Amino acid sequence: MDKEITLEVASQKRKKAIWAVLVVTTALILAIWVLRSYIKSSVSASEITTSRVEIGNIENTINATGEVLPEFEEIVTSPINASIKNALMDAGNKVNAGQSILTLDKSATQTEYNKQKFQLESKRNEISKLKLDLGKSFYDIQSNNAIKQLRISDLTDAVENAKRLYKAGGGTREEIEQAELNLKVAQLEKKQLENEIKSKQKTMQIEIKEAEIAAAIQQNDLDALQRKLNLADVTATRKGVITYVNKNIGANIHEGETVARIADLGSFKVQGSMADNQADELHAGIPVIIRINDNQLRGHVTNVSPSIQNSIISFDIQLDDRSSKLLRPNMKVDVFLVTATHNKVMRVANGPAFKGPAIQDIFVVNGGKAERRTVHIGLSNFDYAEIMDGVKPGDVVITSDMSEFKNSKEITIN
Repeated sequence: MDKEITLEVASQKRKKAIWAVLVVTTALILAIWVLRSYIKSSVSASEITTSRVEIGNIENTINATGEVLPEFEEIVTSPINASIKNALMDAGNKVNAGQSILTLDKSATQTEYNKQKFQLESKRNEISKLKLDLGKSFYDIQSNNAIKQLRISDLTDAVENAKRLYKAGGGTREEIEQAELNLKVAQLEKKQLENEIKSKQKTMQIEIKEAEIAAAIQQNDLDALQRKLNLADVTATRKGVITYVNKNIGANIHEGETVARIADLGSFKVQGSMADNQADELHAGIPVIIRINDNQLRGHVTNVSPSIQNSIISFDIQLDDRSSKLLRPNMKVDVFLVTATHNKVMRVANGPAFKGPAIQDIFVVNGGKAERRTVHIGLSNFDYAEIMDGVKPGDVVITSDMSEFKNSKEITIN
C-alpha cells in the first residue's frame, strides 16, 4: 500500500524544481554574454558618426544660460505726480533724441507753480519794503545825529563863554561846571546815537539778507518746478528703441515712477545664470563663449551677483563684439564658461561616446573594422574632447554612442 505524500515534501520538491530552472536560465544567459564578447559584432556605417584625431587647442567649459540685454537702457521716470494724458509711441518703435513719447497731465503741478510764483513776488516786495525802511531809518538817525552835533557845538560855545565870564569876574565856577556837564551829556547822547545807527544798520542788513536767501530758495524751487513741467512732455534723450511704455491713459502715476524705457540696440550685453553648486569656478574676468545657433561670440564675466536666489547665481558678461548682428533683445543663448585651456593636444569632435569617466573605452576605425581601445579623456567642451593617449593624429574615432557594444572587442562596419 502506497504512502500519502505530505504537503511539506511536495513543497520542497517544487522549490527544488524552481531553483533548477533559475540555475539553468542564469547559466544560459551567462553563456550567451560570454559568447557575445567573443563574437565579432557588426554595425552599419550610416548608424555611426566618426571624427578624425587632430592636433589643436581645447577649452574646458561649464554650461550656463544667458539672456541678451541692451548694454545701455535709459529708464524714463515721471518728473511729477500726474496722470497719463496721451501715449505717442509704442514698445518696439524707434525714436530719435528729442522725440516725444508720451504727455502727462500737469495741471496740478502748474497750479503749484503759479502759487509759488506769487509767494516769490510777495517775498521780493517784502525785501523792497525792508530796504525802504532801512533807508528811512538811516536818514532819521542821521538827522538826529546832525542835530546832536549842532547841540554839542552850541554847548561847547557855552562852556567857552562861561569860562570867559568867570575870568572877567561876571560868572561863577558853578556855571562853568554846569556848562561842561551839559556838553558831556550831549557828547554821550551823540555816541549812543552813533552806536544805535550802527546796530540798526546791521540788524536791517541781516533782515534783508535773510529775506534775500529765502527768496533765492523759493526761486530755486520755482526753477526746479519749471524744469519738471518742461519734462512732463516725456521725450527721448537719445536715439534708440522703446522697450516699454506705460499706455494706461488716465492712470495716476507718482513722481519717480517708470513710464518708459529706451534701449540703445547698437550695443548689447549678456546676463548669465547657473546653478550655485559650481559657483567656485565663477569669478570676474573668466572667459566666456556665447553660442547662438551655430555661431559663437566671445566675452568675459564683468560682475558676479553677491546673492543667490533659488539656488541660482547671476553674472554679467561683456562681449568682445557688442554690436554683432546676431544679437537681439531678450534672446536666450547658451553660455559656456571657460575654466581651463590646453594647447596643441589631440582632440576629436565631441559626441555621445565621451559621456563617461576619465578612463573609458572607445572604438577606433581600422579599415572596415573598429577596434576597442582604452584611453584617457582630458578636457572637453561642446565641440571637442581631448584624448590623452591610446590614439595618434589621423586615427578615426567613432563618436556616437557605442554602449551596446561595450563587451565587443572588435566591430565590423558594414
